[in-house]
Amino acid sequence: MTVAEETEVTLAVGQQKDLPATPDAAGRHTDREMHAILEIGVRSPDGAEHTGAPPPGTGPALAEVLIVDTSRSMLHPAAKLRAAKDATVAAVRMLPDGTAFAVLSGRFDATVVHPGPGHPVLAVAGPAEREAAERAVRILDADSGTAIGTWLELARRLLKDQPAPVKHVLLLTDGRNEHDHRSSRPLDAVLDACAGQFVCDAWGIGDDWDAELLLGITRRLHGHAGAVRDVSELPSVYEELMAGLLGTSVPELRIRLTPTPGTVIRQVTQVVPNEQELQPVPAGSGGRAAEYVTRAWGDEVRHFQVVLTADPTGRERGEELQLAAVEIVVPDVRRPVRLPPPRPILVRWTDNPFDASRQHPGVRRHELYQQASAAVAQAYRAWLRGADGRDAADRELARALLLAAELDDAQLLGALRLIEAGPGTGRVRPGLKDVDWQHLILSSALTTPPEQPKAA
Repeated sequence: MTVAEETEVTLAVGQQKDLPATPDAAGRHTDREMHAILEIGVRSPDGAEHTGAPPPGTGPALAEVLIVDTSRSMLHPAAKLRAAKDATVAAVRMLPDGTAFAVLSGRFDATVVHPGPGHPVLAVAGPAEREAAERAVRILDADSGTAIGTWLELARRLLKDQPAPVKHVLLLTDGRNEHDHRSSRPLDAVLDACAGQFVCDAWGIGDDWDAELLLGITRRLHGHAGAVRDVSELPSVYEELMAGLLGTSVPELRIRLTPTPGTVIRQVTQVVPNEQELQPVPAGSGGRAAEYVTRAWGDEVRHFQVVLTADPTGRERGEELQLAAVEIVVPDVRRPVRLPPPRPILVRWTDNPFDASRQHPGVRRHELYQQASAAVAQAYRAWLRGADGRDAADRELARALLLAAELDDAQLLGALRLIEAGPGTGRVRPGLKDVDWQHLILSSALTTPPEQPKAA
């Protein structure tokens, strides 16, 4: 096997190494926070194409559950339900032979549309199963209300015993989780049970979906939230999503952090392409290491922010000392993978307040995104108050525009300008609908790395 035939994983650590070693105003030595940005990339061999078909000698790479909202509101207008059917069929047609899958209908409760009610296991994709699933989807009707917890709970039970390394749910809704009380347990409790069991992408359609609901689901289940402005766009969106899933290069990638004695891991958060807090899992028996699981990597780069604390008491000044080691682990190696060597997160204790005040650009960028997202949320809440909140909405929109400009994020700037009354006004456009703000809230949750300087 040559290097050119291997999938390559890369790892770079970015940080401002200097931290203050001087005591605080009360003369106490307190723990100091070190923030580091991990830039992790996955790149397939040149010219390689992943079709979703497993390599010889392995099982299917993907197990898929497609959830269609069939509450009564999907008939108003009926074009929403038609688009949902078309999109679901498009996704089913793309499933490679041997892929485990199911289609669920979501209302107050959830039912298995295919392979059919009462089936405890998923269907296995093949020509006959795909055609049967399409027939079942085409006759779907809509009625009753929305209790999303019941939908995800059924998906969890169906995927629980699946051996595929990528277990994925694609959820579509046109509304809000208004009937959560009809579920056997609250949505938050269902999300706790589902966390780590599968990845979930959640999409909105129509004019009455809730961006914070979609983001709450996808942040807990490590997926992406999105929405279509025109229902006719949904089938092509689903095809793009499935193509991305079937192009998975690395089903599971773990970030292993091993702190040195006296160092504590406080937080690990994905910050690009969206924000997701990661929870630690034990890294083998004994030892100080913890692992943070990420899934479904295509050819892409993601950024993660690591926060560590350490006490400078008794430490040498001016020397680079290791706080933790970062290692990449790929537990399910279905194709040859070349991993990077471990990298250190370092600290240099200093008595120079200027050195200690500097901030790594990646950490600053994450802070700016958090501020921009908060400004959008505050502008929306002010807009909901009508005339009483108009000035506050304008003020927060103007602040979000300034932050987007500082970030040089064209996507966010474009989304904000759809809300702005006119270029450069910094005022909210009259005549907006609630759904316009929902699209903006989703856009403000997307993040990008800084542009790399072009080679001379």
